[in-house]
Amino acid sequence: MKERTKLLFIIAVFIIAYFLPVAHPRFQSSLVEAFYMTKEYAQKHVLFCLVPAFFIAGAIACFVSQASVMKYFGANAKKVLAYGVASVSGTILAVCSCTVLPLFAGIHRRGAGLGPAIAFLYSGPAINVLAIILTARVLGWQLGLARAVGAVIFSVVIGLIMAGIYRKEENEKKLNGGVAMAVDDGRPLGQTVFYFATMVLILVFAAWGKPAQPVGFWDAVYRIHWPLTIAFLAVLAVMLWRWFTREELGEWVESTWGFTKQILPLLFAGVLAAGMLMGRPEYDNGLIPARYVAGFVGGNSLWANLFASVVGAFMYFATLTEVPILQGLIGNGMGPGPALALLLAGPALSLPNMIVIRSVIGTQKTIVYCILVIIMATISGMIYGVIVT
Repeated sequence: MKERTKLLFIIAVFIIAYFLPVAHPRFQSSLVEAFYMTKEYAQKHVLFCLVPAFFIAGAIACFVSQASVMKYFGANAKKVLAYGVASVSGTILAVCSCTVLPLFAGIHRRGAGLGPAIAFLYSGPAINVLAIILTARVLGWQLGLARAVGAVIFSVVIGLIMAGIYRKEENEKKLNGGVAMAVDDGRPLGQTVFYFATMVLILVFAAWGKPAQPVGFWDAVYRIHWPLTIAFLAVLAVMLWRWFTREELGEWVESTWGFTKQILPLLFAGVLAAGMLMGRPEYDNGLIPARYVAGFVGGNSLWANLFASVVGAFMYFATLTEVPILQGLIGNGMGPGPALALLLAGPALSLPNMIVIRSVIGTQKTIVYCILVIIMATISGMIYGVIVT
């Protein structure tokens, strides 16, 4: 950092500290809200979502051969296969915008092409089957269908655009792909598939949320999700004992720790910032009052859709919470177009999510990715608003 930059940074910090409105009730409530949100995040997401995801990411880095990643997600992979697999991954992983990050970092580090990796990053939290069903039941089948179709198309289109913008880097990956394809770890395919399937099921059942209405299949699974989680943990323990050496397990733990120390501090910093700015979705204690948000998203104008997309992109939504939040906003006058725009931008992005993505793919690619999500969400909202009104 240049000396002039350091000086400007110090001056900026001084000005902010000098004029900090510490006596204002809204500022005080936003500070408390930031810590409430961080506490809620730690209680509901770290142990049962992020920890399993970190171990899966560590396992990808250790036990999935680079040849396999390059075959299905690499720059030389067939686009139909690569984007097809990536775009529907959310139907299996019921994860939020933060839980998907270790998995994205794992496949990216292992050699996945930028386009398929970005498609996976978007689709993981966006194409959540339970969330889409809940959207259709609570907010109407039209919005549920538009969310499902839009999310699949989004993931593919954004991935293709990112790959096109950075095609020079993708071409370099293609040149290196032939070497990677020849490398394999020799582990039987059946063992690897069973091992990863077990860990994914642990993640899915441990993070299984309580349905809004206690009826049907989703509630039945919720009632037994802990016994199922424990059962799969026991299966995993047997596999680790029978199939893996002490050295392999040590490597796995070391790799998992590497992802944890890279991602978790940034996530908590992002959650604190998001909590202070926006507050928890069900409360109105952040620096930005909720009435301002509701007042800007009526109708189907370009501004309303753009505002909904930007707010959704920066706001943190835990899995499934976007539906009741949107229900309240629609009740306060939110238009159908902005509602879809928020649904397409919100679950897949958040301020904590952006901070971590930057550490994986760099500042420029992160900015381009976020802008693409916001633009496409805005356009989709406007089109949907025209169709249904």
